[in-house]
Amino acid sequence: MNVRKAPIFPLLAGKVAIITGAAQGMGKATASVFLRAGAKVVIADVKAEQGARVAEELSALGEIRFVKTDIAKSEDVQNLIEQTVSAFGKLDVAINNAAMSPDKTPLIGFDESYWRRLMDVSLTGTALCCKYQMQQMEKQGSKGSIVNIASINAYSPQPNMPAYTAAKHALLGLTKHAATEGGPKGIRVNAIAPGAIFSEMSVAALEIMGTTHDEFAPKVSSLNRFGQAHEVAQGSLWLASECSSYINGICMPIDGGFLAKW
Repeated sequence: MNVRKAPIFPLLAGKVAIITGAAQGMGKATASVFLRAGAKVVIADVKAEQGARVAEELSALGEIRFVKTDIAKSEDVQNLIEQTVSAFGKLDVAINNAAMSPDKTPLIGFDESYWRRLMDVSLTGTALCCKYQMQQMEKQGSKGSIVNIASINAYSPQPNMPAYTAAKHALLGLTKHAATEGGPKGIRVNAIAPGAIFSEMSVAALEIMGTTHDEFAPKVSSLNRFGQAHEVAQGSLWLASECSSYINGICMPIDGGFLAKW
C-alpha cells in the first residue's frame, strides 16, 4: 500500500519532544515526522537494541536520542524526563504512544496476568508519563503539548480485546482530566484515536480476529484501506504544534471515516 506522504513544515522548530513506544510503527513514524518538522527528539521504548537502531537510522534527519524506558516503572519515566532535559534543556512536547499489544480472549476467559500487565503499561504507564511530563513543563513555566495515543476501541470495541478496550476507554478519561489540570498552566493535553493502521500491532490484531487486511479494511474504513503510520504522525504534529493552540481535552479520530457512522 503506497499512500503519498504530506509535506512537512518546520512547525516544531526549537521544540524538544519525547515520543514513547518509538522503536517501531507509529512511534517511529512520528519521530521521523517531528525531526523533519524541526524538533529535537528523544525516543523511548523497552526494546533497547531496536530503539538504538531507530535513533541511528533517523539521526540524519536531526538531533535524536534513545532512552530505554519501561513506562510502567515510575523511576524509568523520571529518568526519561531527566535525560531529555539534560540533553536538550527542556521539554515542550510529549507523544505517549507506548502500549501493550491487544489481548486475545473474550472477557469470560481473559488472562488475568496479561490484563494486569496491559493496564500497568497502557493506562498506568501513560498516567505516569503525563504526571512527570506535566511536572517538568510546569517547572519550566512554559507552554507544552501532550498527546496520548488511544484507539477507536475507545469508542467501538473489537472482538476478544477486553483489556485493551477497557484501557483505551480509560485513556480518554485520563486525557480529559489532564487537560483540565494542565490547561490553566498552558499545558494542553489531547488524544488521538487511530483506526486500522498498518503496523506490526495491526497484523497481530488481524490474526487475533481471524481475518485479513482485504476482508477487514472495508469494515473499518470508508476509504477501504488501512491507514499508514505517517498519517497518524501528521495528526500528532498538528496537536503538538501551535497550529492547534486552542485545542485542549479532545480525542481526534484518525480512522478513515470509521466513526462517521456513529
